[in-house]
Amino acid sequence: MADTLAFTLVSPERQLAEMDASMVQIPGVMGDFAALPAHAPFLTTLRPGVVTVHADGATHEYFVTGGFAEISADAASVLAEQAVERPMLKRDFLDAKLAEAEEAAAQASDETRTAANQRVNDFRSAIALLDL
Repeated sequence: MADTLAFTLVSPERQLAEMDASMVQIPGVMGDFAALPAHAPFLTTLRPGVVTVHADGATHEYFVTGGFAEISADAASVLAEQAVERPMLKRDFLDAKLAEAEEAAAQASDETRTAANQRVNDFRSAIALLDL
């Protein structure tokens, strides 16, 4: 059994990361989870939050605004709506994303209002946890 999994993180603009990782922590829509080598196949949507990659004794962090993650026994792929390296993340970016989510929630139909409000709450939680 391998002790790493191939990790990739891409956004529509570019590929942000590609490395062999011992563990990847991912903000899934139903809660955070860790992908490890030999993980059962899994596909999930993402909520706004931090993807943390443990590789070669170092930790790499990326803020994602949402997207998808596909996990298999030997790979973890994150397809992000938008992604920013954690050291480059600024409060004004998060405030703009929160404002967009609040506007979308205000205009949401009855069928989508619950999901839109959840996205607002997810951004608020992420901002509080990041303490920027």
